Amino acid sequence: MAAIDRTVLQFSSSSPTFSAKVHPLVIFNICDCYVRRPDQAERVIGTLLGSLLPDGTIDIRNSYAVPHNESVDQVALDIEYHHNMLLSHQKVNPKEIIVGWYSTGLGVTGGSALIHEFYSREVSNPIHLTVDTGFTLGEGTIKAYVSNNLSLGDRQIAAQFQEVPLDLRMIEAERIGFDTLKATTVDKIPSDLEGMEASMEHLLALIDDMYKYVDDVVEGRVAPDNKIGRFISDAVGSLPKLPPSAFDKLVNESLQDHLLLLYLSSITRTQLSLAEKLNTAAQIL
Repeated sequence: MAAIDRTVLQFSSSSPTFSAKVHPLVIFNICDCYVRRPDQAERVIGTLLGSLLPDGTIDIRNSYAVPHNESVDQVALDIEYHHNMLLSHQKVNPKEIIVGWYSTGLGVTGGSALIHEFYSREVSNPIHLTVDTGFTLGEGTIKAYVSNNLSLGDRQIAAQFQEVPLDLRMIEAERIGFDTLKATTVDKIPSDLEGMEASMEHLLALIDDMYKYVDDVVEGRVAPDNKIGRFISDAVGSLPKLPPSAFDKLVNESLQDHLLLLYLSSITRTQLSLAEKLNTAAQIL
């Protein structure tokens, strides 16, 4: 690619015309590629795959890293590798198309405009996803941008990157793993029971917030919001209509099944470890 010769402007989200939704697999894949990057590489760059939903939301479902060389004033992508990887992915998931590209680091950089220009030739109006693997702000910040060229006559003088809303909706098991990745220091990966405890604490905190909001609306301290009210109504309506005794029995049986699975898996790990040690001792003797 050519040298970097354009100004890059970065703006926060104001009134975007569309939004993006990213699946946790993409974030985990980007973090894995960053850990496995070459020693001399400061960041990882790759392609985002997904689809465009009927409501205009860009659904980012997959990704792959693209080798690149980067200096102070130049950046070069391995375009042949990029196209080969795209063909391989589309053989498995033909409905997935290029929706943009990603890079690790906080926000956009000088080379972002040049890389974004390349992906603009691959797809119209690509998304640029940034993942701060360096924890610059104390956590792994994830943002999405779209770009517009600012021109003076026939000359392009700058690239304007506008932040767009990004939905990181996950199921609870994925949320636990994602929160572990976002933390700057982790003593250990939480066990299944610790993950369940964290999920219950988070659920209780959300219920407390809902109670406080309802009380504030009833007392007139907060103006009612019909949209929030419908969400609360849907959440309450989705609860099973069971007597407390039946609900407690259901939870206890489920918990006992879960504990039994943990016990069986622990026994299996112990047997495998013991068999490995016996096999090693037999080879030594």
